[in-house]
Amino acid sequence: MRAHSISRRKYISEAISGYTFVLPFVISISVFIIGPLIYAFIISFKDFSYLNPSSSHWVGFKNYIGLLNDQTFKRALLNTTIYSLFVVPTQLFIALVLALVVDSDIKGKTFFRVAYYIPTVTSTVGNTGFLCQDGFSQHPVGNVAHDRAGLNVNFALPSIMMMAIWSSVGNYMVIFLAGLQDIPTELYEAAEVDGANKFQRFIKITLPLLRHVVFFNLVVSLIGTFQIFDQAYVVSGGSGGPLDATMTVVLDIYKTGFKDFNMGYASAMAFVLFLIILLLTLLQRLLFREEMY
Repeated sequence: MRAHSISRRKYISEAISGYTFVLPFVISISVFIIGPLIYAFIISFKDFSYLNPSSSHWVGFKNYIGLLNDQTFKRALLNTTIYSLFVVPTQLFIALVLALVVDSDIKGKTFFRVAYYIPTVTSTVGNTGFLCQDGFSQHPVGNVAHDRAGLNVNFALPSIMMMAIWSSVGNYMVIFLAGLQDIPTELYEAAEVDGANKFQRFIKITLPLLRHVVFFNLVVSLIGTFQIFDQAYVVSGGSGGPLDATMTVVLDIYKTGFKDFNMGYASAMAFVLFLIILLLTLLQRLLFREEMY
């Protein structure tokens, strides 16, 4: 009986210690993530402005229905979709190729690993955003130069795509590299003994064993591309121009909420974006499930 009592006190003490260590995280995530999410969801059904919050009132699904006829939002969603369709497969393909290169027996592979990864840890805005800002800004000189070349509108979104691929490919390369180094070398040795060439080993061994890594990179990359903001903001000076060519969903949310002060409508945009990302993630999981499990 006494041993049972001691064991119970020990269990309670360990539980209290565990909850004490977890409590700061629970409080912080509740205050800074869960609470704001609930509040944003509530005001997405309101006509709400932080300039005069006392005058806010319920409008039901009006904000969500209004998105169906919002041409700027439609253009932003189209730009973001095109951006994602190009950037995601391109950066993952390049990242996989680079991972294969730095995982090989080439000389100086440590240097190449660092060189490929440096753009990831440096500031995208500082290194590349401001280089493109003048070319796509509203200044007359920049507009004239690019109008003559026919690149102002047509090259605006592709410039952001190239910027994003260059600045983020190193991150996915490192993840692919970790996956490659987790594959047992005995499998390659056995395949080589059986007469398989490098391409056959890549198709039959490397790709199947990298499915989990590919799925992870695909989901993370897709979420990141649909949340593109900083490059579009810097290149267009926050306007999404020229002619909404660089307008993205998150940039449209920012403009609506913090420039037009229509936070209710901006919150509705944010939750529509959340729903799109959630559905795409679930779709990818469904497509990969049979192969992964």
